[in-house]
Amino acid sequence: MHYKMIVHELLQDQHPALHERLRKERALLQAMSDYAACLKRHHEFWMDGLSAKRPEADPIQIASQALELAILDLRDDLPSDSSPNGSGAEPLSLDAAMAYVRTPTPPA
Repeated sequence: MHYKMIVHELLQDQHPALHERLRKERALLQAMSDYAACLKRHHEFWMDGLSAKRPEADPIQIASQALELAILDLRDDLPSDSSPNGSGAEPLSLDAAMAYVRTPTPPA
């Protein structure tokens, strides 16, 4: 899997302010590595869960569905590019985002 590539595209397309901030702070590569590790953990977690629920399912289909769910998990947990009222005035919390990706995935 190319988790870093997926994370980079997600940041560029859906979180451009966070991407730019990380780039300016020279933290983009480390953040991408951290987010990619988090995405990999979520992917493995979902593959284990889906495989246990449907042992007869095609492993490629399980892996694909698990990746979709893992990306949704990561997308939901990334900080929003705008505040809840839509003004965008609230700054992004890089510390909160980095703390999230460093937390372990809960056991199944």
